Amino acid sequence: MLVTRAEQDGWAVVTVAGEMDLISSPAVRQKVHDAVAEGRRSVVLDLADVRFCDSSGVGVLIGARRLMRSCAGRLRIVLPEEGATGVEGAHVNRVLAALGVRRLFEVFPDLAAATDDAAQPLSA
Repeated sequence: MLVTRAEQDGWAVVTVAGEMDLISSPAVRQKVHDAVAEGRRSVVLDLADVRFCDSSGVGVLIGARRLMRSCAGRLRIVLPEEGATGVEGAHVNRVLAALGVRRLFEVFPDLAAATDDAAQPLSA
């Protein structure tokens, strides 16, 4: 798994590629916490290249949502209907939908939409 952080249009963008599981999820959590500790209140989690997400990964997403709400921040998730190879985004979408938590997040089809303050999230 690869987790990076960048800035785009006033948003802290945490990009995740690979798998979000028990071993790798803490790195995602740390990047979000670091952004908040630095005063960032607008965070995008770009999950377009996540191939697999287990309950640990879902826990990190819910924890990030809770953290951003506690500091009056905003959290958006990039989660395309279908990833580059046809499965990445679809898998994470299915996991979140199966657990009934996808509706808790502002989901966008790509990074450009997620960092556009005028863009509307995808329906749940």
